[in-house]
Amino acid sequence: MLEGKATVEDTDMPTKMQLQATSAASRALDRFDVLDCRSITTHIKKFDMIHGPGWQCVVGCSFSCYFTHSKGSFIYFKFELLRFLVFKGMADEQPMSC
Repeated sequence: MLEGKATVEDTDMPTKMQLQATSAASRALDRFDVLDCRSITTHIKKFDMIHGPGWQCVVGCSFSCYFTHSKGSFIYFKFELLRFLVFKGMADEQPMSC
């Protein structure tokens, strides 16, 4: 387990949801090896059961991404060197032309 509290780098989530996300990550780190990012993300992905479907989770020491998220559903935080990105994806509402 990584020791210490989560450091939120960026977010637009309400405070209660931020605490749920960082707590889920902390519990995952208690349960799984820090190198087992797949199990950690699967555990955090249970956000779907609390806040509805469409949540995405990325965990690692170094990654980059580009995404669109629903308003109020994004958080990027770290526990020591391990980084966490949790967000709810936003579907493009425009129909595709043929």
